[in-house]
Amino acid sequence: MAQQTDIRAGGASLRPAASDTVAPSAHDTSVLDNAVWAALDGPHAYLAERVGQAARYPADVYAFAALADPRDPAAWADLLTLVGPGTTVRIKPVETVPDGWEVVGGGVGVQLVDTALRAEPAPEAVQLGPDYVPEILDLVARTKPGPFLKRTIELGTYLGIRDGERLIALAGERLRPPGWTEISAVCTDPAYQGRGLATRLVRTVAAGIRERGDTPFLHAAANNTRAIRLYESIGFTLRRRSPILLVRSPGTSHQGTVL
Repeated sequence: MAQQTDIRAGGASLRPAASDTVAPSAHDTSVLDNAVWAALDGPHAYLAERVGQAARYPADVYAFAALADPRDPAAWADLLTLVGPGTTVRIKPVETVPDGWEVVGGGVGVQLVDTALRAEPAPEAVQLGPDYVPEILDLVARTKPGPFLKRTIELGTYLGIRDGERLIALAGERLRPPGWTEISAVCTDPAYQGRGLATRLVRTVAAGIRERGDTPFLHAAANNTRAIRLYESIGFTLRRRSPILLVRSPGTSHQGTVL
């Protein structure tokens, strides 16, 4: 019997309500229902570590795995082969896990899509390459916008705003399901907040996404109401809520690595 998770945010159901779904854009929104898989099976296939119907990003790029169909026991068997026994892995969107798998943590995220964003370049924005990773990691550690690892910068274009030699704001691209690109790692140094820097970077990243024909979308923690209000105010629309689970594979391992 499958194990049913019961993770809630403010008492809200994990299943998207009718009001959580926006009208279709020029691109198929259904790929966003399983965005990590759609990216690993599509534009980010070159990064994928994959066994059959299960895939994951390298652990130092983006610490998530995905299944082609989370309801398919065969996909979970492939995931076990991929990650090994007794391994803890992050996965979304999954509400139930098969017997033998253990839910050891989790939360709820929201997904928003661009429906009315004004995208425009910010002249002060600079593109950040691998040499900037130590500065990015420092800013991310102080602002906690979400996961950013040593090789996350390989997922897409990352832009920053500097004050002299100091990186003070950041935004970039993460997941790339077909037709869509996620805007991620949006953050501003606390000493520089309230100046609209993050909004300018989001608009700039979005401009680059649209130039190649994709539509921007993003994720946020369901309890990060401040960020959600900001994104809605500049033209994003809430599409759905979904669970984010930390699960442990069956069996025992001497490593216990989080992947």
